[in-house]
Amino acid sequence: MSFEFYKRAAIVCRAIPYGKAATYGQIALLCGRPKNARQVGYALNRNRLGDDIPAHRVVNARGILSGAAAFETADMQKMLLENEGVKVRFTPDGWQVDLKKDGWHNTMEDALRFLEIFQAQDI
Repeated sequence: MSFEFYKRAAIVCRAIPYGKAATYGQIALLCGRPKNARQVGYALNRNRLGDDIPAHRVVNARGILSGAAAFETADMQKMLLENEGVKVRFTPDGWQVDLKKDGWHNTMEDALRFLEIFQAQDI
């Protein structure tokens, strides 16, 4: 994966609003690479995007938290989201957020703004 993609993903992740959750696929789409959701997860897990990334706000397409796979403790992501007012409930598949209620509902204007940023930074 190119460094340009990681730079784009970092910009998008930093823009996830406080108290909202975004999906790996949503971030990949906003980066202009809709098929690279797994790369977003890899980059977050390997800290390829930087130390100031709110990785706890990123969940899978069904709103399931990643848990201990990416955080120091199994409940850290849950606690960080709850501290921002995001309701997290336990399901048979794991801890989950309601993406309809607490998801980041970005707009076309957001997508165009990111494109302008990427073009200005030549990434």
